[in-house]
Amino acid sequence: MASHIPSSAKGAQGEEAVSPFVQLRRELHRIPEPGFAEFKTQQHLLDYISRLPQERLEVRTWRTGILVNVRGTAPQRRYGYRADMDGLPIPEDTGYPFRSEHEGFMHACGHDLHMAIGLGILSHFAANPIRDDLTFIFQPAEEGPGGAEPMLASEELQDWIPDEIFGLHIAPEYPVGTIAVKPGILFANTSELFIDLIGKGGHAAFPHKANDMVIAACQLVGQLQTIISRNVNPLDSAVITIGKITGGTKQNIIAERARLEGTIRTLSAETMTLVKSRIEALLAGMETAFDCRTVLDYGSNYRQVYNNAELTEAFMRWLDETQQPHGVRLHECTEAMTGEDFGYFLEAIPGFMFWLGVNTPYGLHHAKLEPDEDAIETAIGVMTRYLTWRSEQG
Repeated sequence: MASHIPSSAKGAQGEEAVSPFVQLRRELHRIPEPGFAEFKTQQHLLDYISRLPQERLEVRTWRTGILVNVRGTAPQRRYGYRADMDGLPIPEDTGYPFRSEHEGFMHACGHDLHMAIGLGILSHFAANPIRDDLTFIFQPAEEGPGGAEPMLASEELQDWIPDEIFGLHIAPEYPVGTIAVKPGILFANTSELFIDLIGKGGHAAFPHKANDMVIAACQLVGQLQTIISRNVNPLDSAVITIGKITGGTKQNIIAERARLEGTIRTLSAETMTLVKSRIEALLAGMETAFDCRTVLDYGSNYRQVYNNAELTEAFMRWLDETQQPHGVRLHECTEAMTGEDFGYFLEAIPGFMFWLGVNTPYGLHHAKLEPDEDAIETAIGVMTRYLTWRSEQG
């Protein structure tokens, strides 16, 4: 593959010699950016893509995302591959010499690897086209506010809508070389959750003259958990996590306002509707019980990642029968409560997503996440071989 890799992607001063796509990952790791603000990231990708063989490429931008069409030699179908681009507002705590240069932001969900893998697959097919057309989607704002749904509906993508679409997500818990996947639901339905409680502030010495929203917030956190334990079928799965609470201004002032920020995860759309209806009922009760006002915002909502059964089962058979000599191991996993807006693509286009093993003790969204970079070449190899095979099947 090295013969068609732009030379400027090979190596960086002060670092050991690494493969071109590991180097690309490290360059991208330095510049994590929030959703729809991936300006440096977009330019870095465009600069790289501009140095690939251009005979069969057409490039479009959509906001801070990128679409690349690779024309096939005798196209009958179109296959799509998607990689997400944004980072997270997490201060980095790794030992990397290529740490984030953007204070307070980090690629803590592996999107730097996802992009490097996507560029690796694109590089291969720019120089070695297959019969069918390919659409490469570098999507912004996966972590929020959600880029998949509007990108899918964009005019820029309409001419290049794939017949089938594929994607991956790194998995810290699996060894390098492992591809973990299953037909049907892989990731949960998700919704952000923001609740503001507005009462009446006052002096700490006179609580009877105020409506304390810190007390209300503490009560509400406990009540929200009863939705899972008492309203959701025990054989179903759902999660409400409150990850952040803010309230008050000083230790001797009763808080007039408090805010809860969290997430909802369910394995079915029906359960998501149930959970939300119960939250709304609890908030109506809070308003009466605490003589306060509540404001509810569900923020970004993501569809479940539901893998097409026929395509996923064929992919699993192909992996099991052909990829072991390449050091690739198939693992049939269970569903997870992870959220991913790739679900919007899979709702509209048959396809699948799989977990890519990266073998690190720290989980996704952790400040110490250090994925094993050997997984990059594993994924590039799997997807270039698979897309070639898939096109040959017709």
